[in-house]
Amino acid sequence: MANPIVITGYGMISSIGMDAEEALNSLISGKSGIGGITQFETIHKGRLPLAEVKQSNGELKMNCGLQSKKKYTRTTLLGIAAARQAAELAGLKLDKALKTGLISATTVGGMDCSEDFYPLFLGNPSKGKLADVINHDCGESTEAIAGYLGVFDFMTTISTACSSSANAIMLGAEMLKAGMLDRVIAGGTDAVTRFTLNGFNTLMILDKDGCKPFDENRAGLTIGEGAAFLVLETSERALRQGKPIYGVLSGYGNANDAYHQTASSPDGTGAALAMDKAIKMSGFLPENISYINVHGTGTQNNDLSEGMAVQKIFGEKVPPFSSTKSFTGHTLGAAGAIEAVISLLAINHHCVFSNLRWQTPMKELRICPVTSIRQNVAVEHVLSNSFGFGGNNSSLIFSKYNS
Repeated sequence: MANPIVITGYGMISSIGMDAEEALNSLISGKSGIGGITQFETIHKGRLPLAEVKQSNGELKMNCGLQSKKKYTRTTLLGIAAARQAAELAGLKLDKALKTGLISATTVGGMDCSEDFYPLFLGNPSKGKLADVINHDCGESTEAIAGYLGVFDFMTTISTACSSSANAIMLGAEMLKAGMLDRVIAGGTDAVTRFTLNGFNTLMILDKDGCKPFDENRAGLTIGEGAAFLVLETSERALRQGKPIYGVLSGYGNANDAYHQTASSPDGTGAALAMDKAIKMSGFLPENISYINVHGTGTQNNDLSEGMAVQKIFGEKVPPFSSTKSFTGHTLGAAGAIEAVISLLAINHHCVFSNLRWQTPMKELRICPVTSIRQNVAVEHVLSNSFGFGGNNSSLIFSKYNS
């Protein structure tokens, strides 16, 4: 690849750490972020676990230096925190000669504020504060993050279910290749809300004990929250500016098998198509992949479908794989970007992370995930999968940068 897309900065906030360094320590020590519900009131408190960010909205505001009286959605606050980290690590300075874009993904947007608005409004319309609902739109968080960073050349919002932020990264790379932008901050943010908790509970796909991806006795996913962003640039521009390079986005693919509104195809057709496209774009062979950060939600359908797809693509030589959702929970629209950062951590710290709570092999598969941390191993290329409702399947490949 003559002028590859490289990562010059990244930021992440999740249930396993307020930044990427804290997350790395949790991943190495095997410390999961899944636990009790503390950030909002719900009938499911004490019954269902979540993977919450361990700070209140007030604390997030204070740490970002935001006005304490202004109303911010939790999705926005998480996004600002992660995007700020990415911009600072990249040494991003606004320059009128360079076009900088922000591509942010989310699924729930400002639902947390809407949830506070409607009970009051329905009880007494005069008590409903309109300020609590105008932030509902998914694009509001993007505009707030862009305003905080001072990025106004281009901004857009992507909402393609659980592949949202993976698609944001793909779009950013395409815009750089087309010469439409010079730098892109791409990723996503999502907060836990009653809406998502109640919705997934209604679907009966929540594990009451915390998700255990790729286990025969898996009982569903665990909802998480968080945000992550990458700063993408061409290698030519990054090298000219003397910037550190944390990895290369060497391949990506998106595919939709249109099998079902929510379920993945049992044979993994869409997932296999996405992985195949990413590998072909990279120019690698399947055996060149060092580690797969699988989508691995812990649901009956996803893990079977993804497992079948992995076997189809890699045959008898399946690389080590694990689902880090066993640490972070399923962060919905932010998952692709959070797992992109985790992929970069694996490359730069020579680790393959474990798949927590796994005990029993799935009877339909011949493969099993990594169940304990592997350190001091060569991790050259990581395949990161993000598969969403509606069959929106995306795969990213991150590689070690060799100067």
